[in-house]
Amino acid sequence: MNALRRALLAGACLGLAPGRSPAATLPAPRSLARELDAALRLKRPLVVMASLDGCPHCRLVRDSFLAPLRAEGQPVVQLDMGRQDSLASFDGQPVTHDALLRAWKVRVAPTVLFFGRGGAEVAERLVGAAIPDFYGAYLQQRLDTARQRTA
Repeated sequence: MNALRRALLAGACLGLAPGRSPAATLPAPRSLARELDAALRLKRPLVVMASLDGCPHCRLVRDSFLAPLRAEGQPVVQLDMGRQDSLASFDGQPVTHDALLRAWKVRVAPTVLFFGRGGAEVAERLVGAAIPDFYGAYLQQRLDTARQRTA
């Protein structure tokens, strides 16, 4: 059983809801180029979550879906809207979390993006988390597409 299905089953069995699940964290990258290189060495896409401090939907996506994927070896990092910390973009240029998300035209938190060679998006973005019952299936579909295009 894959990580998404296990997370859904565990959450349903434990009655987890936003705000009641144990807090998970995803790393904030210092260099997207290095993170992408590491992901590609594993023949996997780099998954990037755009988050917003205090967002309950972001917490649900991070804790119930992305943290379990990361624990199983899928490269996943988090960028935060409004955050002014600097990182190196895919081309090595310094940029802040907020400026990069704006450049990518990310307007909704959470948004999950999937990157492959050259920093190109390799699957459709997963925007929002309004229907948690189907979120795992939507995420798995995009991840499968991204993995096929990255392998």
